[in-house]
Amino acid sequence: MPTVTFITARGDRVTAQAGEGDCLLEVAQNADMPLEGTCEGQMACSTCHVIVSQDWFARLPRASEDEEDMLDLAAGVSRTSRLACQITLTEALDGLEVRIPGESHDMQRR
Repeated sequence: MPTVTFITARGDRVTAQAGEGDCLLEVAQNADMPLEGTCEGQMACSTCHVIVSQDWFARLPRASEDEEDMLDLAAGVSRTSRLACQITLTEALDGLEVRIPGESHDMQRR
């Protein structure tokens, strides 16, 4: 089972278990990270924007042109930014580290 470490805007580290083939967005939401995912993974928003650790960024499949276009709309974007809805977790990504941008807010939380 892959594990993912989320680094919050405050610098806290939260480790979550994922299943093979799980979407990073769903794992983040289950770990109570403030990623809204308004479009439910349809790549029509940038509310699941994360910043991938430099060490892990090159290990991910390249972002599609559509994903790059959505990242252009994200707040706090960096060179290693990705949309969590577009990252499928595998054993090869066991230990992945991503940072939650300070601009991230889940307005759907209750």
